[in-house]
Amino acid sequence: MVLSIADTVASLSGVGEKRAEALNDLGIVTISDLLTYYPFRFEDLTVKSIEEIEDNDKVVLTGTAISEGTVSYFGRKRNRLSFRMNCEHVIVPVTFFNQPYLKKQIDAGKEIKVFGKWDATRKSLNGIKILSTELTNQQEAIYHSSKKIRQSTILKLIKQAWKQYNEVIPEDLPERLRREYNLLTFKEMIHLMHFPTDDLDLEKARHSVIFREFFIYQLKMIWLKRQLKQTQSGQMIDYDVRQLITFFDSLPYELTSAQKRVVNEICKDLKTNGQMFRLLQGDVGSGKTVVAASAILAAKTAGKQAALMAPTEILASQHKQSLDEMFKNTDITIELLTGSTKKKERDNILEQLEVGKIDCVVGTHALIQEDVRFQTLALVITDEQHRFGVGQRKMLREKGLNPDVLFMTATPIPRTLSITTYGEMDVSIIDEMPSGRKPIKTFWIRPKHFERMTNFLKEELKKGNQVYVISPLIEESEMMDVENATTLFHMYQEILGEKAAVGLLHGKMVSAEKEAIMEEFQRNEIQVLVSTTVIEVGVNVPNATLMIIHDADRFGLAQLHQLRGRVGRGKQDSYCILIADPKGEKGAERMHIITETSDGFVLSQRDLEMRGSGDIFGKKQSGLPEFKVADIIEDFDVLEEAREAARQLIYSKEFYQDEDYAELRAQLGMTSENETILD
Repeated sequence: MVLSIADTVASLSGVGEKRAEALNDLGIVTISDLLTYYPFRFEDLTVKSIEEIEDNDKVVLTGTAISEGTVSYFGRKRNRLSFRMNCEHVIVPVTFFNQPYLKKQIDAGKEIKVFGKWDATRKSLNGIKILSTELTNQQEAIYHSSKKIRQSTILKLIKQAWKQYNEVIPEDLPERLRREYNLLTFKEMIHLMHFPTDDLDLEKARHSVIFREFFIYQLKMIWLKRQLKQTQSGQMIDYDVRQLITFFDSLPYELTSAQKRVVNEICKDLKTNGQMFRLLQGDVGSGKTVVAASAILAAKTAGKQAALMAPTEILASQHKQSLDEMFKNTDITIELLTGSTKKKERDNILEQLEVGKIDCVVGTHALIQEDVRFQTLALVITDEQHRFGVGQRKMLREKGLNPDVLFMTATPIPRTLSITTYGEMDVSIIDEMPSGRKPIKTFWIRPKHFERMTNFLKEELKKGNQVYVISPLIEESEMMDVENATTLFHMYQEILGEKAAVGLLHGKMVSAEKEAIMEEFQRNEIQVLVSTTVIEVGVNVPNATLMIIHDADRFGLAQLHQLRGRVGRGKQDSYCILIADPKGEKGAERMHIITETSDGFVLSQRDLEMRGSGDIFGKKQSGLPEFKVADIIEDFDVLEEAREAARQLIYSKEFYQDEDYAELRAQLGMTSENETILD
């Protein structure tokens, strides 16, 4: 029988149907999965001297048992195993709770090695396990386990798998690559990750695992990007640069250097035959819309059509208004198509779109309906692209012949995440705010100062300004979020009485109802809007100058910054008041950070460091790869090194021709056909 690490774990002795199921639940299906199921920490099993240990230290003591073990019972189903050992001429009492079976390992006069927690007051050891006196390994691997399978069983199976399969562990990285980046072989790496002899061994193995995980992932991302560019030809948008310059000259402001850089990056893509896949990141108010407008105009000057899809009717309508204002001195034709568009108007738009008389259509999901047809769709722009499903975005792209694609987001994403999440896209970042934009003054107050805050609220309302009030975030239940918002709604109604109209917005409302409430707020028919976090990114109410966020410590920095960005869109001074009474140091630290900086990229990086990527994006929809050992925050230096190594390899001829890279090519799913295409 030919052994392969692709064999299932059921091929190991002692793994029946139930145990295989328990392993499968942990993501362990094959021998390869088992061998790369790395420990999450190690116990230090170095024998310590009594003189150097401190209270509550976990230690290994070795000595001679000077008494037999005695078991005493107390309480219901509880017992205590006690004995004494001579350790460095000190008599140490040792106690094990609820492990009576260890008694047979304790013989007076015999050497014994015990791992446990030191009690300095009693000068005694609370035993955890008895170790073999022959044990030389000073590090013991600790694995994530479950109720169905114990940690000791996992370790036993890993030892068995290593013994049986170590000779057939393949090597996927060529020697020249391992030598250049100081990496162990796959076989050496696996062995030292489970059975290191010292800290140096473990560090070498960890570095190799982390580099390998990042390298293979980045290799896939960069290869995919190159494949898209080389095998999926797009439409070259041969724009008229003079018309673009005239457009920029007509604007009442000059673009920031960041906007200019990003416009150049996009325009360079438009001129190529390859299909553009570019992510445009920019903080709230950084000026993404004018950048999108330049791409739309470029398409128009080349006789091509564009489409801009937004997640809600309000945002689509705002984009249409903004573009109309920017293009008022041009002959570009822009129309709005949403679910609310009247049938007669809709039929007319569809007819004009199909014959090419409309240059750009702005809309919602209505754009992807079957009867929406374009004559020459060459550019697709999606705003807040994470709000649409992959299928929806694909349906819009398929209405043209491989159109260039520009994704826009107002969620600042740290470079750390951009490299991993959007590895297959090019990323453009507007990291500079337009001059003259007033920063939002942010304050943190404790709940006991709420009454003083309401006086400030009333002053803002007296000036004719409007206010957002955000209710606490309770992740466990949307219904509880609604209840919180409703409670606040009634509270603010009582506080303000006849002085202001108070509105309520929450996620349980149907779309039409939410749209109607927001329109009333935009028309200033509602002065104070109490809401859950459903307020759209990019909603533009210039008259709103105050954002009040209750229980602000429940939110991450990135989300607080996004919420804060709903105000400060007019000429008046704007404010954000965070009401919070955080219990821990991290909560208080977040409040201090958000009041000290208005840079969304700085905040998102701090949020990432404090809470992790899953908490920022949501674990299921984050789109982030799950690495077994590598951490995109802690190991960012290695990530960048691995990405550059992957990039150099993908763009080298030997990768596609050298037999040494056959295993890596197989991992990418490369056949001889697409290898030829990429040469």
